[in-house]
Amino acid sequence: MDKRKFTENGAVLAIIKDLKEQIKGKKFSDIIDNNNYQYVDLVQEGGGVLGIALVGYVYVLEKMGIRFLSLAGTSAGSINTMLMAAAGTCDVEKSEWILDCLCNKNLYDFVDGDRDAREFIDALLSDAGNLKLIIKGYQVVDNFKDDLGLNPGNNFHQWMTNLLSQKGIKNYADLKALREKGVSDKNKLYRINKVNPGDKEEYKRIDHWSEMAIIAADITTESKIIFPKMIDLFYSNPEVQNPADFVRASMSIPLFFAPFKIKNIPTGADAWNKWNEATCLRTSVPSEVMFMDGGIISNFPIDIFHENLNVPASPTFGIKLGYDKNEINKNEKFPNLISSMFDTARYGYDAEFLRKNPDFKNLIGYIDTGSHNWLNFNLTDDAKIDLFIRGAQHAADFLNRFNWEEYKKIRKAKSDYYKSV
Repeated sequence: MDKRKFTENGAVLAIIKDLKEQIKGKKFSDIIDNNNYQYVDLVQEGGGVLGIALVGYVYVLEKMGIRFLSLAGTSAGSINTMLMAAAGTCDVEKSEWILDCLCNKNLYDFVDGDRDAREFIDALLSDAGNLKLIIKGYQVVDNFKDDLGLNPGNNFHQWMTNLLSQKGIKNYADLKALREKGVSDKNKLYRINKVNPGDKEEYKRIDHWSEMAIIAADITTESKIIFPKMIDLFYSNPEVQNPADFVRASMSIPLFFAPFKIKNIPTGADAWNKWNEATCLRTSVPSEVMFMDGGIISNFPIDIFHENLNVPASPTFGIKLGYDKNEINKNEKFPNLISSMFDTARYGYDAEFLRKNPDFKNLIGYIDTGSHNWLNFNLTDDAKIDLFIRGAQHAADFLNRFNWEEYKKIRKAKSDYYKSV
C-alpha cells in the first residue's frame, strides 16, 4: 500500500490545513532550533496493532513544526520509539519513513507460529464458539508448554533488524552515535530565556541532550528494565548488540509471543553489584533471563523523564491509545478474561502515577481507537487508514488545547511546593 493513501487522504489534509491556521505562532516549548522547529520529549503507549494511530499522531506534530528530543515507549510504543530514534537526527521528520515501513509490511507475518497457533488465534479474534476454542486450544497446548507462547517473534525481530540496517544502524554503538549527534550539522538548538511574562525573549545556545527509554519486563528476576539504560546488565559487550533486541523484549505480548530470551549474562561480583543497584536483586545473577511485554509493568511510562523539582524547558508529550477504565469489562468468555487480566496489570502502575501527578493530564493526548482490536494483526487497509486518521485528529485536538505558558506556571507552583517541604 502506498503511504500517500494515508498522507494524501482528504481527512488528513483537512486536519493539517485547519490546524495550521488555528495554531499559527503558538508556542509549545522553550527549546527551538534555527529552523524554528520546537522540541519536546515524547512518550508513547503500547497497544498492539493500534500503534498505527501513534504514527498518525506524530505525523501531525511534525507537520506543525514539532520535533523530538527524548523518546520513550512500551510495546507498540517502543516500536515507534525505536524507529523514530533510528530514522535520523532529532530535527529530521520521521513519520513518513515509518509509514513506508508499515505500508510495505503485512502485519500478519508477525503471527509466525505453526498452523495450529495461527488457527487458534484466528478463532479467538473471530469470536468463535466455546467448542471450537476448546478444540483449537487443545492443539496449541504444546506451544504453551514448550515455547511459553504461540509465536516465536522471529519475523518481527528480523523486520526490525532490517529497518535499522536501512538507516545504517547495525549495532547499539551506531544508534548511540546517532542519538548523541542530536541535530544535523547545519542546525543548532536554542533555549528561550524569559524571566517574567512580557520580558523580551533572549535566545541562548544550548548543547543538545536526549534520552531513549524502552520498557521491558524481566520475568526471571521480576524487574522493570529500561533499555538501553540497563544494557550492560545483560551483555558483556553492549556496543555490538542489536538494538532490535530492546523492542523484541518490550513487545513480547504474554502467550501471544514467546518470551524473549537473553543468554550468557555476565555474572560475578561486579555484575551482581550492578544488578543490585539497578533492580535490588539479592540472589545470584541468572545466566539467562526471559522478557515479556513491558506493558505488564508500565504500558505508558509518562514518568520516565519527570523531575518534580524543576520547571522543564520543554514539555513531555504523551500519547495514549484510548482512555483507561472507560467501561466495565464483561468477562463471560475466555478471550475477554485473558484481555482483562493483562489490562489490569498494564494500567495499574501508570494510573497510580497520574493520580498522584494530575498536572500530567495537561500533556497527554488520548486517541479514540474505536472498535479496532489491538491483537488483530490481519487489519485491512481501510482499518489502518482509519487508525492513522484517528491519530491525526486527536493530535490536532491536543495541540489546540495545550497551553505551554500555563503549564509552566503549574510546574512552577509544584516545584515551589516540593522545595518547601
